[in-house]
Amino acid sequence: MAISPILLLAILSLIYGNGVLPIEATHHVYRNLQTLSSDSSDQPYRTAYHFQPRKNWINDPNGPMRYKGLYHLFYQYNPKGAVWGNIVWAHSISNDLVNWTPLDHAIYPSQPSDINGCWSGSATILPGGKPAILYTGINPNKHQVQNLAIPKNMSDPLLREWVKSPKNPLMAPTSSNNINSSSFRDPTTAWLGKDGYWRVLIGSKIHTRGMAILYKSKNFVNWVQAKQPLHSAEGTGMWECPDFYPVLDNKGPSTIGLDTSVNGDNVRHVLKVSLDDTKHDHYLIGTYDIAKDIFTPDNGFEDSQTVLRYDYGKYYASKTIFEDGKNRRVLLGWVNESSSVPDDIKKGWAGIHVSFDSSIS
Repeated sequence: MAISPILLLAILSLIYGNGVLPIEATHHVYRNLQTLSSDSSDQPYRTAYHFQPRKNWINDPNGPMRYKGLYHLFYQYNPKGAVWGNIVWAHSISNDLVNWTPLDHAIYPSQPSDINGCWSGSATILPGGKPAILYTGINPNKHQVQNLAIPKNMSDPLLREWVKSPKNPLMAPTSSNNINSSSFRDPTTAWLGKDGYWRVLIGSKIHTRGMAILYKSKNFVNWVQAKQPLHSAEGTGMWECPDFYPVLDNKGPSTIGLDTSVNGDNVRHVLKVSLDDTKHDHYLIGTYDIAKDIFTPDNGFEDSQTVLRYDYGKYYASKTIFEDGKNRRVLLGWVNESSSVPDDIKKGWAGIHVSFDSSIS
């Protein structure tokens, strides 16, 4: 059975040593460059509607969620300038996804497991309504590892303070798990199987084979790598910012979103990956066998003519969240303006976020 194109349109109109594989980082770090101007009041290229902070560099949206009536958006941010580097998780809140108020940074380097950077990740709402963030940290060896943070005060609707697990890192490259230490990042929102195990995907690659590595956990702290990736494809390169979620297999239009943990006979799944080689977001539609933890797409990356994209301009590192109060799935993504580094420094900012939701058709 094929998913309705109208349904998809509704939904999609809405990142050596010790025996691990060698480092192949692709980020360009401009440590000594600073923003020349922080005045954005008279800049014709700033948007009046889409999300962007007052100044400096942003890239991937991270851990979006709705908590106690407020939307929370975390995002990769350079507090020191308008180029990539010094990355922290900045934090803004909104009650309508349009008007945003910035708060203090939520996550920043403070542990050995993230001392060289707090990179992209996702939020999961655990039973009882408790948010939990999984994110990629860069350790003293410049290896990419996965960390956990939880709110310090659950009664604070602004979620202003986050506490990192003393057991970090929870997932890491080792001499035995055949994971590239510089290609192991961007955990997804986790989903809960009927067997009681949480599952999460981490983007990775081995040589030119991109993959979504699967981990499972009973308690969200102790994670075990599955024997095989959820899905992989030769020749696709690094899979950044994977996203995995269910959609209804309807013949007609629908604006109903599904919780990330839903599965069943009338449910298909979408696997989205941000391809570092192409700098585009691509997605596959297919069937998820939760017993075998395997995703089988209707059409794979080997048929380049059938691989779909959320947007055919610049749109990258996107992430979706399910908003149960409105039964919709919201999509957020990063748009980079393609201006030069000197131009970004001169204007004092770089990057915007564009969001859509499944109630728009």
